[in-house]
Amino acid sequence: MKLYAPSTIREIKDKYGFKLSKSLGQNFLTDKNIIDKIIEATEITDEDLVIEIGPGIGVLTAEAAQLAKKVVAVEIDRNLIPILRDTLKEFDNIEIINKDVLKADLNAVIAASGCKKTKIIGNLPYYITTPIIMGLLESHVAADSITIMMQKEVADRIKAGPGTKAYGALSAAVQYYCTVVTVATVPKEVFFPAPKVDSAVLRLDLRLEKPVELVDEQLFFRCIKAGFGQRRKTLSNSLSQLGDFTKEEIKTCLAGTGIDEKRRAETLSLSEFAAIANHLAKGK
Repeated sequence: MKLYAPSTIREIKDKYGFKLSKSLGQNFLTDKNIIDKIIEATEITDEDLVIEIGPGIGVLTAEAAQLAKKVVAVEIDRNLIPILRDTLKEFDNIEIINKDVLKADLNAVIAASGCKKTKIIGNLPYYITTPIIMGLLESHVAADSITIMMQKEVADRIKAGPGTKAYGALSAAVQYYCTVVTVATVPKEVFFPAPKVDSAVLRLDLRLEKPVELVDEQLFFRCIKAGFGQRRKTLSNSLSQLGDFTKEEIKTCLAGTGIDEKRRAETLSLSEFAAIANHLAKGK
């Protein structure tokens, strides 16, 4: 059965009386070439655990299960669970979990699997892409890579570098935790139903070593958040929003790190954010 075929999706909808949920951002991928690119980029071996976020009707799940030691599919929509059990019944290495991935303890799932490596994949709903990505990274999920479909605009922001319009807090945060690889740009026409915007697939390879040394990681992220919270303001003004440092202390810090106080956050590299945060942390 070609699960990615629009005719198959319609048959499944009719058989189960399933209605696609706009609130859950359900758009199913129908292009086998894109599916193959995602699977190829994930580099799955027979020693790996694959965790899929939002398996839908099992299109990517079935492909991953042919290669992986084990696949754990985490699906929030309980109406899809009987469908997944049907479409994936030929596989004995798939576990289906009906849960919100933001509330799931993925590190416990990984520890219990006994697999050598863990790869996370998914076609994420646009409305919750950023919370899921940051939730995985901030929880220090014990995965080797995260290969996911997302709105192209979000992918552009994640990839963006200093001095570009798309560069922001999300770019800095993801690039602190991961190296970013572009897998594919995906036109909206290859989904059923078609969304209003194009998508992109990125592979986020979790870093074994962070790109900067930090005295206080929490303060580092607070500096990023404050800087981009008022991105049109100069650093001496935007960083004053941290609250526990005076404007004079901010200016002294910037002078001490050799960073012009008139610059804006969108021009700073990770190493410059780190220099600011470390200087402030040491001055506490």
